[in-house]
Amino acid sequence: MAKPRAHAYLVVPLLALTLFLVGCPKRPATTAAVAPAPSAPQAAPAPTPAPAPMPAPAPAPAPVAPAPARPPAPMVKPSEFAPNPNLKAVYFDFDKYNIRPNDAKTLDADAAWLKANPNNLVLIEGHCDERGTNEYNLALGERRAKAAMNYLVAQGVQASRITIISYGKERPVCSEKNEACWAQNRRDNFLTKTR
Repeated sequence: MAKPRAHAYLVVPLLALTLFLVGCPKRPATTAAVAPAPSAPQAAPAPTPAPAPMPAPAPAPAPVAPAPARPPAPMVKPSEFAPNPNLKAVYFDFDKYNIRPNDAKTLDADAAWLKANPNNLVLIEGHCDERGTNEYNLALGERRAKAAMNYLVAQGVQASRITIISYGKERPVCSEKNEACWAQNRRDNFLTKTR
């Protein structure tokens, strides 16, 4: 009885090795040349006509003067903007930039004031708490400022009146290391100037 088992242990590996080495035969790739179909006898080829003379090259178009460059957009100087007591700050959850329902009410009031005072330009400053890298917080502050800007534009404030800037974690209003303080630093401030 031990002999058939030993035989079975040898047959299975040999069969697997044979299948591996032989595998499925592949048909060699062949290229087939197609002969043209027989056609009726052809008459002697007609002589090829002489090539037509080349037309004279068209005169080059007169050079077009480049369009005058637009003057660069005026640089916004944040120092020209001042806090406005009529516009209230909005705040954000940790690592978020979506407008919370209570802050949407604040932005509604800010939008109403801006629409009633069309000669005022607004600067939205995005701020973060101290946690995270400078680069991350600058990007997050910008997303927060854009979120507020998009909300104001949706309420009817002209986008051309709004400028955004991110300060990241560089301008905290509170320096304690606790959640209550960090929550005050995660904000958008609104400053204005007259056109």
